[in-house]
Order: sequence, then C-alpha cells, then structure tokens
Amino acid sequence: MHHLVIIGNGIAGVTCARHVRKRSHCRITLISSESRHFFSRTALMYVYMGHLKYEHTKPYEDGFWAKNRLELVQKHVAQVVTGRKELLFDDGSTLAYDQLVIASGSRPNTFGWPGHDLPGVQGLYSLQDLERLEARTPHIRRAVVVGGGLIGIELAEMLHSRRIPVTFLVRERHFWGSVLPAEEAQMIGRHVREHHIDLRLQTELAEIKGDAASGVQAVVTKDGEEIPCQFVGVTAGVTPAVDWLAGSGIETGRGVLVNECFQTNVPDVYAIGDCAQYRTPPPGRKAVEQVWYTGRMHGETLALTLTGKRTPYAPGHWFNSAKFLDIEYQTYGQVGSALGANEATFYWEHPGGKKSLRVNYHPHSRQTLGFNAFGIRLRHEVCDRWLTEKRPVEYVVSRLREANFDPEFYRRHDREIVDAFLRHREREQPSNVFSTSTAD
Repeated sequence: MHHLVIIGNGIAGVTCARHVRKRSHCRITLISSESRHFFSRTALMYVYMGHLKYEHTKPYEDGFWAKNRLELVQKHVAQVVTGRKELLFDDGSTLAYDQLVIASGSRPNTFGWPGHDLPGVQGLYSLQDLERLEARTPHIRRAVVVGGGLIGIELAEMLHSRRIPVTFLVRERHFWGSVLPAEEAQMIGRHVREHHIDLRLQTELAEIKGDAASGVQAVVTKDGEEIPCQFVGVTAGVTPAVDWLAGSGIETGRGVLVNECFQTNVPDVYAIGDCAQYRTPPPGRKAVEQVWYTGRMHGETLALTLTGKRTPYAPGHWFNSAKFLDIEYQTYGQVGSALGANEATFYWEHPGGKKSLRVNYHPHSRQTLGFNAFGIRLRHEVCDRWLTEKRPVEYVVSRLREANFDPEFYRRHDREIVDAFLRHREREQPSNVFSTSTAD
C-alpha cells in the first residue's frame, strides 16, 4: 500500500493528514518527537494560567487517530535518506516512505548571548518548554522576557498571572515595531505598562549572569544595567527547523525551498508550515509564513496535490489575529509598520485608548489595501470580500456596521469612526465631499 509519511504533527501536518485521509485509503504515518497527539500550541499559555488542562488542548480524542487509520510515531528523525526513501531515527530504527511531507515547524531564535544555556533560560514553543516553565517558576522572585513579539507578550502575561514581576526587554522604539504602526504599538505599550509589566523599549540584552548550579541570577543590558532575576524567557522570534536536513539533498534557504505546490527539489518530498520557504512567494505574501492560519491552508492545499489534484497554493489576502493581554487584534490585507509607496492611511483610536481601527488605501484610486482592528471584532468574510472587490476606503468606512462582529450588547463606534473619517478627508482633500451613503 502507498505510504505517506508526515514529519511533524502541528497544525500543518495534521491538517494535511486529515484531508488526505478524506480523499485516499493510503497508509499515513505522523511522526513527532514532541508529543504523541496533536494539541493546540496557541493554548499552552492557558494551561500555565490555569484556564485549561493539557487534555483540553487536544482537538481530537485519542481514539480519533486509530479510528481514521492515522498511525502515530513518537520518535526523533535523525536523517532523511532520500536515495532509499527512508527515515533514520535517533534510536537506530528506520521507516520507509513513498511520499514524504516535512512539517517540522520552527525553533526559537538564539543569538549566542553569554549565559544563554544556563538553567532557567528558555523559549515558549514546545510542550517540553511548558513543562520546564512549570518546573522552574514556582519559586522565582523576578523574570525577564527578551523580545517584543506575540510570544513575548504571551509569556509576560503568563508570568504576570502568577504574580511574578516581569521586566520586558524590547530593542525597538515601539512594542512589536517591526509589524505594528507606531500608533497601535504605542497603544499596546501603554496597555502593557498599565498591567504593571516593566516594559523597557530600545533596550537590548548583552549577557545573562549565573552559574550551572543555581541557574540565572541577573541579566545585563547593553547600557550596562544589571537586572536581578531567576528566569529569562527568550522570545526573539523563530527560525524554520531545517538544520537536521543537512546531507539529505533537500535544498534549503531559511526554510525548505518549495514551489507553488510545496514540492522540494527531491521527487516525492514536500514541505509545509513554518519550515517551508517559497522559491517564488505568492503575490503579497512573504517567502516564509509562520502563522497558524497559513499552516492550516498549507495542509489543505497539499492534500489535494498528494491525492491526484495538483493545486498551487493561492492563499488570498493576508490575515492574522492575536491577543495583547485583553485587547484582541485582527489584521487583514496590507498593513505594514510604515506606509509604502502609493499608500495612505486613516487611523481612529477611541479616547479610552483600548480600541482602534486603521484602514490603509491607495491615495489616488482610493482602493482599500488593508485593516488593523484592536478591541473591535470584524467579520472575516466581510473584510476579505471588500479587499477582493477592491472597495474604496469611503465605501468601507460607511459600512463598518456590516463587518462588526462584537457581541450584541457591545457598544458600537461606527458613527464616531465615520465622523473621524470626515475630518480626515477634509484635511486630505478639502474640496471632496464624503457621504455616508456612498453608492456601490
């Protein structure tokens, strides 16, 4: 029987396996050295915070896999021998494949800081990271988190939930300044500080002090400040986990190099998820996409190709969502940290400083290019449709009520936003008149 082997049981690998099973009776094996069963990686923080138990993070009951004839192997792949279509495990055993999907994910970045290998220094990515965090933090007096992205704010919130004082080191001028425009970054920065998290902007780590016996004792910044602590969370981004493919003949750059159908340079070998790197990225997308939503789309798309319906990846408009403490965040389409050529922007922020909306658009055609929403839930299908239909910014702002997805009794801010846009248009083009009943 034809044998499909998938290395990695994260969202990309598991989605691929499930969708292949819907279309094929082939033998399917999922391999992971992290955990036997698929779990929601984004829910790890809620296990630590006491909102969930680990078993609650598994979307499928343990019997699901055998019922659907999905074989599970909990081992570590040491080598891919493509010439023999064989995997070599670190225990010396082997497994043959007919088709191979690499969905090995990513690993936390490390920058070789002195002391980075001390006990009490770690990232937050794997189940094992959560276990180490649980073991290390019950008796610590202070923690430092290094890196101002989504994982950094999650780890800071986790530690804060256990009343552990946290200093948060961010080397940029604003929180997550490589992604968020300045206004949103400043808003989130204020919100972080309001939660009594010690946010230090434009502050870089130079050294972690301590010893192997007692672990971390302090960090030293590049400005020479020494901050006592007993735990350091390293959350300075992630890198595709591909080092283990050295010598396999599978071409890599930052990630495993793939074409539009996720094929590598080696026949019958594919890559999806965080570890994949497009040779030619789809329009408007990056070469490496390390987001839960894109991993799911990768798996669904590749399953079609693996079962005889060759399907190029066509992801459509960019989308992501997250939560900064208790402020929800959604982004659609093209919204960078700074305006690009032929981009204009409208930004509204509620006086309370917890809600905002940004719409980027082309200054001449008026076509909407993207949205950022903080503290306001928008309907994905509506925003996606507006981008596809290339609706002008006036059309979008006048119809925000259609996209509002807040619960029934949440206060709406449509009128305030429209009034703010009217003032924005007067400053932008005083001679133009904007009507809230803009025609289709």
